[in-house]
Amino acid sequence: SKDRAAVRDHVFDVLRNRLMTAHLGQGDTGRALMIGVLRLQGAPLEDYFNAQGHAPALLSKDELSEPQIPTETPVTWNLPEWLIPLFDQALGKNAQQTAIALQSRAPICLRVNQALTSFEQARERLAGEGVITRTTPVAPTALIVTEGARKIRNSAAYAEGWVELQDAASQAITADLPRSGKVLDYCAGGGGKALAMAMEGGRDVFAHDIDARRMSDLPARAARAQAQVTPLETDEIPAHAPFDVVLCDVPCSGSGAWRRAPEGKWTLTPERLAELNGIQDQILDKAQEFVTSGGMLAYATCSVLNSENEDRIEAFLARNPAWICTGQRRFNINAEADGFFTAHLRRA
Repeated sequence: SKDRAAVRDHVFDVLRNRLMTAHLGQGDTGRALMIGVLRLQGAPLEDYFNAQGHAPALLSKDELSEPQIPTETPVTWNLPEWLIPLFDQALGKNAQQTAIALQSRAPICLRVNQALTSFEQARERLAGEGVITRTTPVAPTALIVTEGARKIRNSAAYAEGWVELQDAASQAITADLPRSGKVLDYCAGGGGKALAMAMEGGRDVFAHDIDARRMSDLPARAARAQAQVTPLETDEIPAHAPFDVVLCDVPCSGSGAWRRAPEGKWTLTPERLAELNGIQDQILDKAQEFVTSGGMLAYATCSVLNSENEDRIEAFLARNPAWICTGQRRFNINAEADGFFTAHLRRA
């Protein structure tokens, strides 16, 4: 298991820094990329490439020569060139800082189930099991893990539903929603946001995803958390509508979470981004049918791009003049949280 974890870490470190590691390793082969990532990390290359045991072959003269420090923006930002203007447009002076933040590992964050335990009790129990945490201002239920991340899933605190893995910004999105009424998590995925809302109490929570298989472990997670979430098939939604809150955490580029899924920034294309924008529009137009007259339609993405965030809200309001936006919020990528966007919509 330690070998698998080490291999995974190497691969993810390269994917987060794909262009820089290729430059520093002077090539695009697996060997060159490993040379590049070790050079980027300041590791002594000869300690790894020494031909001892399972170690790779000795470095050649060319491999030992260090390339010049790159100055090209795509390389220093580790982004495909076509995305750089989109980052500039969406993030302005924070564009470079965001691109650099995506080159490091994401924080491991837990959500405390305050229906079962207090914040301090959860921290103390986790610490007793070797999981050390700190608080974060991003969300009131969030703990950032500073030590012992690999012990979480085997901990009693996790097994008994005291904590659940969830990014702090994702937690903040549900914390900003109304605390009562019928709620539909319309694009639930694994159901993390639905669980968060159910744990807070005061809501009747339903979860739906176009691919119901994504919610396959939701009943077990809800049982562990002692929370009630009702999964719905697509054709079951009208019978339970209307809802006081419909949350649409829509499919997106995932650009705000590319630290966790770094292959995404290399596989995304302009064509796929345009396709996602169309899907986002379709989801909003359909979901608004399920909102009660005084209710809220909440939109969310884990994206930093305008085309998936503010532009989609403007387009929805242009198509649906009976609606207004009552608030928008961005979460920056940093040591506390991933990049998220959310907007609240109500009928005028």
